[in-house]
Amino acid sequence: MPRLVTFGDDPRPGRIEGDEISVLDVPDLRTYFERGGADETGEAVPLEGTRLRPPIVPRKFFHTAGNFREHEEESKQVGWEHEIAPWIVFFQNVDALIGQDDPVIYPEHLTQELDYELELAVVIGKAGTWFGPEEAADYVAGYVIFNDITARDIQRREMRSGVFSFCKAIDTFCPLGPWIVTPDEIGDPHALQMELRVHGHSVRGGRLLSRRSVALPQARRRDGGRDREDRRAPEPGDLLARGPRRAAPAHGALVEVRR
Repeated sequence: MPRLVTFGDDPRPGRIEGDEISVLDVPDLRTYFERGGADETGEAVPLEGTRLRPPIVPRKFFHTAGNFREHEEESKQVGWEHEIAPWIVFFQNVDALIGQDDPVIYPEHLTQELDYELELAVVIGKAGTWFGPEEAADYVAGYVIFNDITARDIQRREMRSGVFSFCKAIDTFCPLGPWIVTPDEIGDPHALQMELRVHGHSVRGGRLLSRRSVALPQARRRDGGRDREDRRAPEPGDLLARGPRRAAPAHGALVEVRR
């Protein structure tokens, strides 16, 4: 299947086919995944010049950390009081989602230390609570890249209590997309080449699994399987973030995240 997008000033879901977007006959992509797909309406709009929104607004956005050794090593260099251990799970604020080319607003009255983070998220295709790593791939409906913006000075204060959320939940702190790519187009997600550019210069890159501490099937099982209560179980259209490779400060920067 081609890439899936949400587009326009009055957001609508669609499927990219060549240089056009074929409109899908559902209200949004979350509904698309809940129903297991949708037909096209027959309407198509040009891709060029069309505003791309966050491709999906999930009910729940599971966020994890500690999956890359680079991120753990960097945390030791900045004087954090708490180590980044694997299996950290928290929720992202879905109201912070923005689309491609939307600006990230730097709230200087709140933070003086803003970071960008290159990440990959999994789109959940069906509900599930009790499943092991060997079954995890069956629950994946797609992958999407995003830029996890974090106010590090706020995060360090929050981590003293063992809980952090506001540092990542501020408006515009979660650029997502531009589209969702289905598993049949990805192949092995661990072999993905991920790249982050600042003002056109590559600052992060490499294969996704090059130094990953946790493999994707293990992480999906851990975050959405036997270790989660029913009230937090993933549903179709939910997102599961895989954590950053590395992070770096940004202020007034043009940041590009791509695969």
